[in-house]
Amino acid sequence: MAKVTLQVAGYSSAGYVSESTELARGISPLHDSGTGSSEGSFGNFCIMPVLCGGFGQCPTLEEPRSLRRVGDGRNDTGFPGYFSTTLVNGVRIELASTQAASLERYSFPEGTAPTLVLDWTDDSPHSFLYGQMHADWSAQRIIMNGTWRSSFGPSQFSYPAFQYVDLSLAGPITDRALFGGNVNGMDARRDDLEFWDLPPVAERLRRPDFIQPLQAGAIVRFPTPSNDDKPILVRRGVSFTSAQRACENMEREIPEPDFDKIVADSNAQWEDKLGRIVLANSTSDYIRRLFYTSFYRTFLSPNNATGNAPPPYTDTEHPYFDGLYCSWDTYRTLFPLMALTSPREMAEIVDTYVDGWRREGWLPECRANNVLGWTQGGNNAVPIVADFIVKYAAHAAELDINLDEFWEALEHDVEATPANWDYTGRRQESYRKLGYMAYNYLESDSTGQRTREASRGLEYAFGDFAPGMAARTLDKPDAAAALLQRSLSYVNNFDPNLESDGYRSFVARRFPNGTFAPGSNPVDCSPLDTNSSHECSTQSTNTFGIYESSSWEYSLYAPHDVAGLISVLGASQNDTAAAANKDETFARWLHHFFDAGYYLPGNEPSFQTPTQFHHVGRPADSVRQVRRIVHDHFSLARDGLPGNDDNAAMASLLVWHLLGL
Repeated sequence: MAKVTLQVAGYSSAGYVSESTELARGISPLHDSGTGSSEGSFGNFCIMPVLCGGFGQCPTLEEPRSLRRVGDGRNDTGFPGYFSTTLVNGVRIELASTQAASLERYSFPEGTAPTLVLDWTDDSPHSFLYGQMHADWSAQRIIMNGTWRSSFGPSQFSYPAFQYVDLSLAGPITDRALFGGNVNGMDARRDDLEFWDLPPVAERLRRPDFIQPLQAGAIVRFPTPSNDDKPILVRRGVSFTSAQRACENMEREIPEPDFDKIVADSNAQWEDKLGRIVLANSTSDYIRRLFYTSFYRTFLSPNNATGNAPPPYTDTEHPYFDGLYCSWDTYRTLFPLMALTSPREMAEIVDTYVDGWRREGWLPECRANNVLGWTQGGNNAVPIVADFIVKYAAHAAELDINLDEFWEALEHDVEATPANWDYTGRRQESYRKLGYMAYNYLESDSTGQRTREASRGLEYAFGDFAPGMAARTLDKPDAAAALLQRSLSYVNNFDPNLESDGYRSFVARRFPNGTFAPGSNPVDCSPLDTNSSHECSTQSTNTFGIYESSSWEYSLYAPHDVAGLISVLGASQNDTAAAANKDETFARWLHHFFDAGYYLPGNEPSFQTPTQFHHVGRPADSVRQVRRIVHDHFSLARDGLPGNDDNAAMASLLVWHLLGL
């Protein structure tokens, strides 16, 4: 749960950016890994080391205290369990962490008084609502908690976080104060305060014009060390449950401030995980490094917060993981891989999904910052649970999972209708009545954005296939037959008359009367799209029916029925000979998709596309395409990913490719 690292300004969806001239804000113990949230996720409770003369002149607010790194990140070093960077003020920072705590080592330049700013309110997106801060100056302990908005979810949902900081290891505090300010010139400090309570008044008022973001925290100074090589140590624990739990985590996990031992213990745990796949001795050094760098990242998310969960999961008897956003990114490659490499951990993660159904009525499609986040594609938590059932139903007792509950949760999420399909469940009515998500259809029993109809229809179909296979595994033949039959509804999203580049039959928006929306262009939102006036993501103005992708890309998405897809695409061509040889037509379609530039290596809907040549008897073409993707778009350089990692979606894709599976 504790991912302690440097918080960097700018586009920093993981909090940390390797090479950047952007300023460092401090060290935060909470992060998500490689998400698509441009403002970052978590980033709470930054500690920033500052150099200053008189204590009263020390910077506390975010902008004046922020600094660049030496080499702008090129000199940062690290390995699993350890991270280090040096700021331009000469302070060297070294970090180590345990499950829910961190030990931080700050080395200040010779002759300077170590000074730390402890931020209370900032979470990177600046969404602080309310909270409390308590400084026990005699014990040199500081407790902070707050409530913030989610980084990727409806504004009515917010999350709490708590930290407990032990400053006693750094020596006696010589100067201290609580501070509060804003970007409009306020910068106030008080050394007579020990407790500060900000009640949720602004949240209750819901008056945006009244909200003035507050920057607040504490600043402390320690004596100039007699031994200039002696760093100061800070120990802290975090939790989403309470300050007491954060303190317990710190005391239990770091009973002694032995920095090197914590690094070694953490590294040993990583060796155990990375050793679950062993490469042949003949593997080249480059591929070996590329593989294990990627395999490492597949273990960073979701975040194991078991025992540290917020309501309504605080008293759950089941495991609890955060950072499930979004399942649309991870159901294709991350979780199927994790199920093979780490069945016990994956059983806990799947049980977390099912516990969402137990506690909140639905599988958590996109849990961002411990609360419900936006649904992106279909209800993609369903194939995650179903895939695990298919693989491990025979080991349910050994893995301590309740298959009856798992099945009940699956059945509910594919059949029930949510109040709002934007963050739970499915848009059901037209899909059930017509076999596709109809555009310009008024649902009478639910609400949500009227967008992404075609891509959602394709993903709902796969979302029926997956529990259909789970039902077959669990010996439920009637449910299996119904779901597998409904999974073939994907074909209803194809307009047989829609053409592009000489190819015909693409997915598009469809009206309730069966006609397709005029003016659809399969090139929209592809890499070749030069029209910047339309939206392609979760915006309400995304009006072409497909999410974060083009019709060229999504028209190749039917992973559960590629033979049927080949027939749909082949039979629709004008050329009679081509229609007669559907395999040849499909192979040409695939080659054109890649050669023309419609493929997006960092976009999840086409993760399976490079290997689809297998389905028409051309495995060598799959191999050639995969090798192009690996060597053209992935590397050991700091920009060696085709986009953000999306909670290890990219990392796990590369692992599959490098393993040849």
